[in-house]
Amino acid sequence: MTTELRRLRNYINGEFRDAADGRTIDVVNPATGEVFATSPLSGQADVDAAMEAAAAAFPAWRDTTPAERQKVLLKIADAFEERAEDLIAAEVENTGKPAALTASEEIPPMVDQIRFFAGAARMLEGKSAGEYMEGMTSIIRREPVGVCAQVAPWNYPMMMAVWKFAPALAAGNTVVLKPSDTTPASTVLIAEIIGQIVPKGVFNVICGDRETGKAMVEHPTPAMASITGSVRAGMQVAESASKDVKRVHLELGGKAPVVVFEDTDIAKAVEDISVAGFFNAGQDCTAATRVLVHESIHDEFVSQLAKAAADTKTGQPDDEDVLYGPLNNENQLKQVSGFIDRLPAHAKVEAGGHRVGDKGYFYAPTVVSGLKQDDEIIQNEVFGPVITVQSFRDEDQALEFANGVEFALASSVWTKDHARAMRMSKALDFGCVWINTHIPLVAEMPHGGYKKSGYGKDLSAYGFEDYTRIKHVMTSLG
Repeated sequence: MTTELRRLRNYINGEFRDAADGRTIDVVNPATGEVFATSPLSGQADVDAAMEAAAAAFPAWRDTTPAERQKVLLKIADAFEERAEDLIAAEVENTGKPAALTASEEIPPMVDQIRFFAGAARMLEGKSAGEYMEGMTSIIRREPVGVCAQVAPWNYPMMMAVWKFAPALAAGNTVVLKPSDTTPASTVLIAEIIGQIVPKGVFNVICGDRETGKAMVEHPTPAMASITGSVRAGMQVAESASKDVKRVHLELGGKAPVVVFEDTDIAKAVEDISVAGFFNAGQDCTAATRVLVHESIHDEFVSQLAKAAADTKTGQPDDEDVLYGPLNNENQLKQVSGFIDRLPAHAKVEAGGHRVGDKGYFYAPTVVSGLKQDDEIIQNEVFGPVITVQSFRDEDQALEFANGVEFALASSVWTKDHARAMRMSKALDFGCVWINTHIPLVAEMPHGGYKKSGYGKDLSAYGFEDYTRIKHVMTSLG
């Protein structure tokens, strides 16, 4: 007996459609390794149709008042709450994440973030109107940029979709959003929910692969391309967008240093860092996976962290005792395994270091010590449940190691010394510095990095402003 696969479809101009040429991609549940749906493999014709719809809808949506857009976004937030169980089910099938944690850790912040941007729509600020030249009055207009081509990743498909569409719609833009080819199910459901609230063409979803995303970015219609993904993907987007000088918003990889000083409460730090490192199977650009520990407490810290890893459980989505589910896909499992297989002789696997089971893409909570600054696993993003530990002798060396990577998204400092915490937060070259915690995010504060972690901000008023353009209007008083 065979189970009929679910058929996912694009959402263009207010209706669901197959890819114009009928091509599809199999969608795999990473907790089982089995195909559960097919998704459109969209081509140029589908991209053209979505962009045409978004462009046609833009003038009317642009001209809505902030209060009208706020009302729409608040309706979307309410609808997300009402359809929470459906969203969770779709996301769990997409990703294999624990259902209980998806319900508690993703739905509430997503709804809150949409409501934040609903409020932000009415709070745009700028230089006050005035006479900066005799006989002339100047004013500033904040305007939407236009059609936005947006590409979301597979690690948080629902939440990253929210981070894309909410500020864009709040600012008066129209959207063409592409989910990852491995996780389209929840985004298609989001299209169904939003499509019942916004005018047709304002929000469009097309599914596909890298070539689909490339066609979106290279299309002449969008004024802005926004991507959350790998550094390689971000560089390709920036290069493609440069050909017609599109605005680009990039949130890329990370390699967050977690700097633990000798005055830290070791037990508490280990507890918090292990959760921040293993949550979502370490598939988070801000994950606490690169720990730097003062040499005086290094051995004790490693011992306790290894025990915490051994006590951490991964497993099926319906098991309420698990912290995380599988890696997202077979290629990601190979990537994580490859880092461990290629460890240098001086490294020591303190816990884990192996696949769990033969069904799905599960990987054990892993701790690796004895590493050097130029080791591959220190310099490159693993994006898995692997925490590395290095030793440092003093504050200067801690900073040298922390800043000595090409990524600059997030970091944390663990100490009871306030002055030291302030020195470190100033000197750490990362877009976010947490002190005695790691990974909490709030809608009011910006998220984004430097260097190869990209540019532009998600969340906050800064993220909202990224989806606007500034116009100076000067009028003669004569």
